[in-house]
Amino acid sequence: MSLPNCKECGSEFTYEDGTLYVCPECGHEWGKEDAQEADSSPLTKDANGNPLQDGDTVTVIKDLKVKGSSSVVKVGTKVKNIRIVDGDHDIDCKIDGIGAMKLKSQFVKKT
Repeated sequence: MSLPNCKECGSEFTYEDGTLYVCPECGHEWGKEDAQEADSSPLTKDANGNPLQDGDTVTVIKDLKVKGSSSVVKVGTKVKNIRIVDGDHDIDCKIDGIGAMKLKSQFVKKT
């Protein structure tokens, strides 16, 4: 049985302590009942707290520098047909004029 990731920081190093799960990185504690409810709920949410799914269209809410390039993804850029993935950057997408990118869900809003 694998333990759930931390609900606060996403750490994979959680451990069981009696009836609680504990995160050693941020100190967050939550009950096992909460973890079962979290498994059924969407994990990826936009900046406004709306759940994101594969195929959604989102809008960028902040200018984002493209690593290794001088280009920038401007505020208001629409990104169609996103794909949710695990990891620090939890959205895979293609942006017109830039190409394939990974975005953090905290910098987009669902349209």
